[in-house]
Amino acid sequence: MEVILAFVIGGLFALAIYMLLRRSLVKLLIGLALLSHAANLLIFTAAKLTRGRPPVIGMETAALEPPFADPLPQALILTAIVISFGVMAFALALAFRAYRSVGTDDLDQMQSTDV
Repeated sequence: MEVILAFVIGGLFALAIYMLLRRSLVKLLIGLALLSHAANLLIFTAAKLTRGRPPVIGMETAALEPPFADPLPQALILTAIVISFGVMAFALALAFRAYRSVGTDDLDQMQSTDV
């Protein structure tokens, strides 16, 4: 399963870089979203995929009993999702404002304008 995810992550990173290098502002934002998804999958895969119980200590036990899922990558990915949502919201608002003021989504034309 890790090998399949490695190819999927590599493909997502390649597609994200390709989209980031395009001239359209919308494609740049899609590339940014794909990059954040690829980074989340990379963190998830690097933590080794294990199926187990949730990492919760019960009332009758004193310690966690294996197999249990590692909570650290889950917490990191949850934090990364929240941060990427904030970055995407800011980027969308900035792109919308730039499109309204310049009138185009072509990044080369945005550089040549003096607003």
